This record gives sequence, C-alpha cells and structure tokens, in this order.
Amino acid sequence: MYTASSSVSAPPRPQTRLAPAGAGPYLAPAQRTVRPRPWAAGTGAGTGAPVSGRIDLSGPQGAQLKVAIAAVQRICPEFNPVQVLRRSGRSVLIVGTTGRTTAVAKCLLDHSPAWVERFRHEIASYRSFVRHRPPVRAPRLIAADPENCTLVIERMPGRAAALSRHPVEAPPRADVRAALGAIARLNAWRPPAGTFDAPLDYGARIARYHELGLFTDRDRDDLQKLLHGLAHAGGRQGMGQFCHGDALLSNILLSPAGPVLVDWEHAGWYLPGYDLATLWAVLGDAPLARRQISQMAQQQGPAARDAFLVNLMLVLTREIRTYETAVQRTIREAPPAGTVPTPSGALAPGEEQRLLLRRLHDDCAMARRAVRAAVGTR
Repeated sequence: MYTASSSVSAPPRPQTRLAPAGAGPYLAPAQRTVRPRPWAAGTGAGTGAPVSGRIDLSGPQGAQLKVAIAAVQRICPEFNPVQVLRRSGRSVLIVGTTGRTTAVAKCLLDHSPAWVERFRHEIASYRSFVRHRPPVRAPRLIAADPENCTLVIERMPGRAAALSRHPVEAPPRADVRAALGAIARLNAWRPPAGTFDAPLDYGARIARYHELGLFTDRDRDDLQKLLHGLAHAGGRQGMGQFCHGDALLSNILLSPAGPVLVDWEHAGWYLPGYDLATLWAVLGDAPLARRQISQMAQQQGPAARDAFLVNLMLVLTREIRTYETAVQRTIREAPPAGTVPTPSGALAPGEEQRLLLRRLHDDCAMARRAVRAAVGTR
C-alpha cells in the first residue's frame, strides 16, 4: 500500500530448464550472471507514482482530494491530512495524524463494481484481524466505511522490501529470507471457519483464460486434471491454505520489529502455495530465491507441488495479460517517433514492458512443461 507501482524492466534471459528434485519436477532456474543495467534506474514511473510535498487542494485534482478528505473525516473526525502518499486513477493514499498516531487513509476513486468489491474485501480483512490477529504484523484498523469505500489504518514503520512489482535487481538474501519467513507463518495460520472466503474460483479462472486464448486446450485439460486430483487429495492440501493473496515484496515492510504485511484486499483461502507462486513470478532476477521458493512449495509432497504449479500458471498468465495491456497503452499514448528527443541509451516507449513480457512468457513456458510433467506422474 505504501509504495507506488512503477515501470518495470528485465533483460532477456537464457532459456531456463527443469531440474528433477525429490518428489517430481520443479522450477529451478539455471544460474546466470546478473549484468548491470544503467538504464534501469530512474526510468519513468507509471500511474500511482509517489507524490511529494504538502497537499495541494487547488484545481480539479484538489477538488477530488477535498471530497476524499471529507469522506475520511466523516468516519474519523480527528484525522488531520498531511501529505498525499500515492495517487492513481483508482485510489488515493493520504498520510495524516489521529491524535498521536500517524495514520494512512485510503479512498477509492474508481467506483466500478470490481474495485468496490475488492476494496470492501480489504476492509473486511482488517475488521477480521481485530478479533483474530494473524501471526504476522499488520496495520491496525482505525476506521472504515464500506459503503463509501474509505479506510483508515495506522501507518507502520519500515522500508518496503522492493519498490516495484518486479524488482530489477535481486533483493538482498536477508530481505528475501524475512519475507519468506513471514509468508510461511501466515500460510500456516488457520483462522476460524467462516472468517475469510475464497477470493479465487480456480475452475472459472482457468475457463476464462482459455476463452481469451491465453490457455491452450491442453493447458486447460492439464490444469483441470491437477485440480481434480487436488480435490481428492484430502488432508491439508485438500482443505486449502490461508494466503495474503498479493504477496509482493512491495507489500512487505521490513522493520527492526519484524516484517509487516500491507494491502490485504486479496486475503483468503487458496490452494496451497499461492503466495509462493506470486513471489516466484516477480523474482525473475533472483534465481537463488526462486530455487528456495520452489523447494518450499513442494516440501509437503506431490499434492503441494501440483497446487503450486496450478497457482503459478494462473499468476504468470495474469501478469502476462496485465503487461500486454500496459505495452499497448504505452505505445498508444507515446508521441510520434522523432517528436521527442530520446536520451542516449534510453529505451523506446514500451520497451521495458516488452522485455518483462519476454521473461514472463519464458517463465510460463517453463511452468507449462512442469505442469505436463506433473500430469504425467499421476
């Protein structure tokens, strides 16, 4: 919640391969040398980039901020706005104070049904944490209004484990270790029945991606076979696993008191390994971390491996769909060639996303081969 999404970039990678281990195939990227990328730093930020300075209430955006602040102060009269932390077309984050506490107010600007549902799910998660505290640190709920999609929580200290969705450099091992430890504790948590729902309908999502041409007939059939096997697996794998649902490093704050997880709008029950699949998908520049994640994901045996692979195919396909849309939008909005001077060594509009897409397609091909191998062992 506290860090802005920004343009992402990744260089072309050599073809990765599957390596057998223990109970069956798993995703183990080959070692490679990380090359310095001087163009990676300072490339333009997309929508949602942090806004510095005091709150500016002038102009059309200022009028929108006034409405948001008024909505916050209706549910939390003592909230004193200080600074806009992040603003996008969908929401705005405002840092302020409530007495002696520093707080963050989140207001939804895009009230389309999908975003409203997601926002209300996040409020419901924070409300559930009041009675049932998770085994990881999370911001304390101060006030919320599901009808107007307004949320106020305490601002937690710490630095984000990553500043972008897909980090362009391998994070420090200590940061990855702390993040994985927090995720493992959360995934082992069993909140009372009925406290959280299942945000993802796996069968419907697979069918949807097949209709869009993102899955082939064989992809659909293989994933359905794995789902069928998991439904009859029983035990912990058959019951599902509690997951954060958006376990990006940018949603994990690192502080001396331990990791803090923010942005709980996707929290709920998933097939085991969903959070690990999310981390694997965005750590393309950290092969050692990916290997560790793959090993963690299959520690509980073939059922856990199959669940991880189903999750990974869905997560990678979602990322591909998202960044294909981003590339098209960037190209469409870019000025005609030659009208704006391009600095020496800079990438053309959309090139960063295209490089990332190339890696995501390679990763998806690797996951597809692992899924087929897993189906072959059934």
